[in-house]
Amino acid sequence: MDKAWLPSSGPMPRPESVEQAREVIKNEAFDAPNVQEITFNALEFTAVCPKTGQPDFGRVEISYVPDEKCIESKSLKFYLWSYRDEGSFCETLAARIADDVVYAIDPLKVTITVYQSARGGIELKTTAVREKPNS
Repeated sequence: MDKAWLPSSGPMPRPESVEQAREVIKNEAFDAPNVQEITFNALEFTAVCPKTGQPDFGRVEISYVPDEKCIESKSLKFYLWSYRDEGSFCETLAARIADDVVYAIDPLKVTITVYQSARGGIELKTTAVREKPNS
Protein backbone atom coordinates (compact mmCIF):
# COMPACT_ATOMS: atom_id res chain seq x y z
CA MET A 1 0.00 0.00 0.00
CA ASP A 2 1.26 3.49 -0.82
CA LYS A 3 1.96 5.74 2.11
CA ALA A 4 -1.36 7.05 3.37
CA TRP A 5 -1.40 10.60 4.73
CA LEU A 6 -4.06 13.09 5.77
CA PRO A 7 -4.27 16.50 4.10
CA SER A 8 -2.55 19.24 6.10
CA SER A 9 -5.66 21.44 5.98
CA GLY A 10 -9.27 21.39 4.89
CA PRO A 11 -11.87 18.70 5.51
CA MET A 12 -10.78 15.21 6.43
CA PRO A 13 -11.52 12.58 3.77
CA ARG A 14 -13.68 9.60 4.72
CA PRO A 15 -11.59 6.48 5.41
CA GLU A 16 -11.77 3.85 2.70
CA SER A 17 -11.02 1.00 5.12
CA VAL A 18 -9.65 0.18 8.55
CA GLU A 19 -6.46 -1.02 6.85
CA GLN A 20 -5.96 2.34 5.12
CA ALA A 21 -6.62 4.19 8.38
CA ARG A 22 -4.11 1.98 10.20
CA GLU A 23 -1.46 3.08 7.69
CA VAL A 24 -2.40 6.71 8.30
CA ILE A 25 -1.80 6.50 12.06
CA LYS A 26 1.58 4.86 11.36
CA ASN A 27 2.61 7.48 8.80
CA GLU A 28 1.39 10.45 10.84
CA ALA A 29 3.17 9.34 14.06
CA PHE A 30 5.69 11.80 15.48
CA ASP A 31 8.77 11.55 17.66
CA ALA A 32 7.89 11.05 21.32
CA PRO A 33 8.78 13.81 23.75
CA ASN A 34 9.74 13.02 27.34
CA VAL A 35 6.30 11.94 28.59
CA GLN A 36 5.40 8.88 30.58
CA GLU A 37 1.82 8.11 29.51
CA ILE A 38 -0.72 9.39 26.99
CA THR A 39 -4.46 8.77 27.14
CA PHE A 40 -7.09 9.46 24.49
CA ASN A 41 -10.83 9.26 25.22
CA ALA A 42 -12.92 8.95 22.07
CA LEU A 43 -16.42 9.70 23.31
CA GLU A 44 -18.33 9.21 20.04
CA PHE A 45 -17.22 5.82 18.76
CA THR A 46 -19.50 3.92 16.40
CA ALA A 47 -19.20 0.45 14.89
CA VAL A 48 -21.74 -2.04 13.53
CA CYS A 49 -22.96 -5.26 15.10
CA PRO A 50 -21.78 -8.06 12.79
CA LYS A 51 -24.90 -10.12 13.54
CA THR A 52 -27.71 -7.56 13.21
CA GLY A 53 -26.13 -4.71 11.24
CA GLN A 54 -27.36 -2.29 13.92
CA PRO A 55 -25.05 0.51 15.03
CA ASP A 56 -23.15 0.06 18.27
CA PHE A 57 -22.35 3.30 20.08
CA GLY A 58 -19.82 3.79 22.80
CA ARG A 59 -16.43 5.17 23.64
CA VAL A 60 -12.85 4.04 23.37
CA GLU A 61 -10.06 4.80 25.81
CA ILE A 62 -6.52 4.43 24.47
CA SER A 63 -3.75 4.71 27.03
CA TYR A 64 -0.13 4.06 26.11
CA VAL A 65 3.43 4.45 27.27
CA PRO A 66 5.37 5.71 24.26
CA ASP A 67 8.74 4.37 23.22
CA GLU A 68 9.97 6.32 20.19
CA LYS A 69 6.72 7.47 18.53
CA CYS A 70 3.40 9.08 19.48
CA ILE A 71 -0.01 8.99 17.81
CA GLU A 72 -1.12 12.21 16.14
CA SER A 73 -4.70 12.95 17.28
CA LYS A 74 -6.17 13.87 13.88
CA SER A 75 -4.96 10.57 12.44
CA LEU A 76 -6.50 8.76 15.42
CA LYS A 77 -9.87 10.40 14.71
CA PHE A 78 -9.56 9.24 11.10
CA TYR A 79 -8.67 5.71 12.24
CA LEU A 80 -11.57 5.43 14.68
CA TRP A 81 -13.95 6.84 12.04
CA SER A 82 -13.00 3.90 9.80
CA TYR A 83 -14.93 1.58 12.14
CA ARG A 84 -18.23 3.38 11.52
CA ASP A 85 -19.29 0.85 8.87
CA GLU A 86 -17.18 -2.05 10.13
CA GLY A 87 -19.00 -5.07 11.53
CA SER A 88 -17.14 -6.13 14.63
CA PHE A 89 -17.79 -7.48 18.11
CA CYS A 90 -16.70 -5.26 21.02
CA GLU A 91 -14.11 -7.83 22.08
CA THR A 92 -12.63 -7.91 18.59
CA LEU A 93 -12.53 -4.11 18.47
CA ALA A 94 -10.43 -3.85 21.65
CA ALA A 95 -7.97 -6.48 20.41
CA ARG A 96 -7.70 -5.05 16.90
CA ILE A 97 -7.22 -1.47 18.05
CA ALA A 98 -4.49 -2.61 20.48
CA ASP A 99 -2.73 -4.53 17.70
CA ASP A 100 -3.01 -1.56 15.33
CA VAL A 101 -1.50 0.83 17.91
CA VAL A 102 1.40 -1.59 18.34
CA TYR A 103 1.78 -1.75 14.56
CA ALA A 104 1.70 2.04 14.20
CA ILE A 105 3.97 3.22 17.01
CA ASP A 106 5.36 0.15 18.86
CA PRO A 107 4.75 1.56 22.36
CA LEU A 108 6.18 0.10 25.54
CA LYS A 109 2.62 -0.62 26.66
CA VAL A 110 -0.88 0.03 25.39
CA THR A 111 -4.23 -0.50 27.07
CA ILE A 112 -7.41 -0.25 25.01
CA THR A 113 -10.81 -0.21 26.69
CA VAL A 114 -13.96 -0.21 24.58
CA TYR A 115 -17.17 0.76 26.37
CA GLN A 116 -20.22 -0.26 24.34
CA SER A 117 -23.39 1.62 25.23
CA ALA A 118 -26.43 -0.32 26.36
CA ARG A 119 -28.50 -2.03 23.70
CA GLY A 120 -31.16 -4.45 24.82
CA GLY A 121 -30.35 -3.52 28.40
CA ILE A 122 -26.74 -4.75 28.25
CA GLU A 123 -23.60 -2.64 28.44
CA LEU A 124 -20.21 -4.09 27.60
CA LYS A 125 -16.66 -3.17 28.58
CA THR A 126 -13.71 -4.92 26.95
CA THR A 127 -10.00 -4.32 27.62
CA ALA A 128 -6.97 -5.43 25.61
CA VAL A 129 -3.39 -4.91 26.82
CA ARG A 130 -0.19 -5.23 24.83
CA GLU A 131 3.22 -4.81 26.44
CA LYS A 132 6.79 -5.18 25.21
CA PRO A 133 8.71 -7.83 27.12
CA ASN A 134 10.96 -6.40 29.85
CA SER A 135 9.49 -2.90 29.65
